[in-house]
Amino acid sequence: MDTRLIELLVCPVCKGPLHRSDDGHALNCNADRLAFPIRDGIPVMLESEALALEPPAEFNPAAHLAAAAAAADKAADPNSAD
Repeated sequence: MDTRLIELLVCPVCKGPLHRSDDGHALNCNADRLAFPIRDGIPVMLESEALALEPPAEFNPAAHLAAAAAAADKAADPNSAD
């Protein structure tokens, strides 16, 4: 599938960017954690045909939220000590 075409396509759910899967058989939406299959060179952009992606193994939602909160606190008070 042509890279220029992939750059034009967006996720039909959130309208976010899509990225080719490692094996090249799907277009992935990282925001919605969905994989849209490519069949016979044609992307199937139907939500009902999409496959759910597993979160990365190292992803820890609680740690991610805690780190984001700490970064926000530090940005709000740049004079605070670490």
